Amino acid sequence: FIEDNEVGAIEPTALRGLRGLLFLSLANNGLETLPRGLFQGLETLSHLDLRGNPFRCDCRLRWLLSWLGTVPSSPEATGRCRSPSPHQGTPLAHLDPRDFQCQQAELRPFQSLPFSSLGAESFTLGGQQGVALAQPFAGACALLEWDQLAGRFRAPTIINSSSPVACHPLPLGGSLLVVVAQLRGGSWIWRRSGGPGATFVRHQSLGAGRLRRPHAVATARLGGHLYLGVADSSKGGTSTVFRWGGRGFYPHQTLRAWHRDTHLEFLELGGRPALVVCSGARRPLVYRWSGGVFTPHTDIPHVPDVYAAKHFRLRGHVFLCLTRFLGDAKVMRWEGSMFREIQQVPARGSMIFQPLTLGGHRYVLLGNDFALSRVFRLGPEGHLEPTQELLVPTPRAFVPVTVGHRHFLVASSFKGATQIYRHITVELGA
Repeated sequence: FIEDNEVGAIEPTALRGLRGLLFLSLANNGLETLPRGLFQGLETLSHLDLRGNPFRCDCRLRWLLSWLGTVPSSPEATGRCRSPSPHQGTPLAHLDPRDFQCQQAELRPFQSLPFSSLGAESFTLGGQQGVALAQPFAGACALLEWDQLAGRFRAPTIINSSSPVACHPLPLGGSLLVVVAQLRGGSWIWRRSGGPGATFVRHQSLGAGRLRRPHAVATARLGGHLYLGVADSSKGGTSTVFRWGGRGFYPHQTLRAWHRDTHLEFLELGGRPALVVCSGARRPLVYRWSGGVFTPHTDIPHVPDVYAAKHFRLRGHVFLCLTRFLGDAKVMRWEGSMFREIQQVPARGSMIFQPLTLGGHRYVLLGNDFALSRVFRLGPEGHLEPTQELLVPTPRAFVPVTVGHRHFLVASSFKGATQIYRHITVELGA
């Protein structure tokens, strides 16, 4: 009898060696949980009294629920839950181990690559996924690839360039194109006709002087044609949409001169193609596809300084994640004619607010230049639920990568080492 003693905790080995034990009472103590393996070896135990303890019925007690199903016991003798509220007052014998979700997905550090990178964009070619990394300080674009023998990633330089701000990969037929947007020396499209290890060659000069200071690149297929959008961040520059003409990209449309555009995002609104263009000086502008061109439709109010916009779809709705370096980040939902705010997140110092899917789980990651980056789980209505924090200095992109049945997250860093995390499942039950 170990009862009425205000016992608040008990060691896993406290009952070891008592192989002939028939009756055990831990009643009327202060036990919120019991350690896994406490009753190991007690094959003769026929009566257990756990009444009067303030049990917290969570994953730490899931093992006990399974064990109780193997021994004769009355519901009252097994005790009741004191917390949490969904189980308060419920006898332990009435709970099912399956009532508890005791697995949690999280990101664990896997590898640090010894170089900084401004951008990271994924692509799939020949059934294999890759990531193109822009390295402005090294003057190069690199393709991240998995080394099967070493069990690690490596990123050899594949294109030498001048201060690339974006290395946008584009599989086309059996070839891989890389759009290299540069601050100096003009922007170029490079082509690789063979598989990994083949040489990239210059294929086309992009823009022919139209692009003064490219900042972001995106592509989309519209009406059977491939389009390339480039945001120009120079004061006198103009963002441009190019169309693939069979052998190269050629200017299709010059967007409204907003000056200092920082990002553009292709998406679909109400079944029609659309484009969101962000500027550090004005409110984001939403274009709708009409007559083969993008026409201004509306702006997004109350956010005059959005750095970038990333979209995701959930339950038939379209959402935007808006990044603001000086203000709160915003989650917006398309309401038929305009975007409306549904949540804001403190984000001073952030330049990336990225929705993505890892291992079947949906997340939104908020990078920060002066604090830890935050990982949010995407709730059923588009609301964000914080899960963990990541130590990534000056992040600029988050990209999911799958290798076999393993899932990774590549986090580019503007001033530090490029980080790779592995997405794993952790068992919370004791």
